[in-house]
Amino acid sequence: MADGNKTTVWTAIKPFVNGGASGMMATCVIQPIDMVKVRLQLGAQGSPIAVASAIVKQDGFGALYKGLSAGLLRQATYTTARLGIFQGLSDYLKKRNDGKPLPLWQKAGAGLTAGGLGALVGSPADLTLIRMQADSTLPMASRRNYKGVGDAMVRIVKEDGAIGLFRGAGPTVVRAMALNMGMLASNDEAKEMLEKAGFEKGGQAVVLGGATIAGFFAAACSLPFDFVKTRIQKMEPNPDGTMPYKGPVDCALKTMREEGLLKFYTGFPTYCVRIAPHVTMTLVALEALKAYEKKIGL
Repeated sequence: MADGNKTTVWTAIKPFVNGGASGMMATCVIQPIDMVKVRLQLGAQGSPIAVASAIVKQDGFGALYKGLSAGLLRQATYTTARLGIFQGLSDYLKKRNDGKPLPLWQKAGAGLTAGGLGALVGSPADLTLIRMQADSTLPMASRRNYKGVGDAMVRIVKEDGAIGLFRGAGPTVVRAMALNMGMLASNDEAKEMLEKAGFEKGGQAVVLGGATIAGFFAAACSLPFDFVKTRIQKMEPNPDGTMPYKGPVDCALKTMREEGLLKFYTGFPTYCVRIAPHVTMTLVALEALKAYEKKIGL
């Protein structure tokens, strides 16, 4: 009975454990690109390589990994939740569908739901990550000089209250829903198409091909929402005490009116280079973990 209970518990938590672990592995590789992406969105001039070089020259190579602790915490919360929830929803829908492959609209719905719920869980870590990455762009007198993710969270709560950890949560959730719809639905759909084309089910070509396609669609669907989210989370009060934007919709409308529609795709090459590999590595790592667990009988 005890072994049966352990098996049931592991079966329930395995999608969450695998999701978080795969996301954290990918984040360790992608963090420097993410730093450059944030700097470009906050107004840094030049190519991604030039921006990265300026960061290293000014603050040292370690500055490219500023906010890594918050990034790992974000994956431990956000990715753990979204991939675990998506797997659970997919399994449930497949049972309702008599084990048949899900239609694309159901995959998209599961991705939207998992992304939104996961983003709510990970919003505090996401805000902390943005604050830590943007801190060195502020004037010296305005810098917060966070000691780490724990210090940043404590100070945000002291200065803005607990609700301050959820500033920008609205656009964060919407952005996550768009990203996960593009990522998870397209990954499953692409793998099924590759298998129908004759590639081995679960083989390297199917796993890597599906993950690569998913990376592109995740970036294309989510960048406009990511742009708005970053601006909302980074905004500082005007001299008269008012905030630049009343909310994400106001930010989107003002940006479109004053800077044009293409402004939402500022830094798209860097964003795509950051999001697509992260999505690809996360999904490949996820499949590798599943294969290893199956091999050892977990």
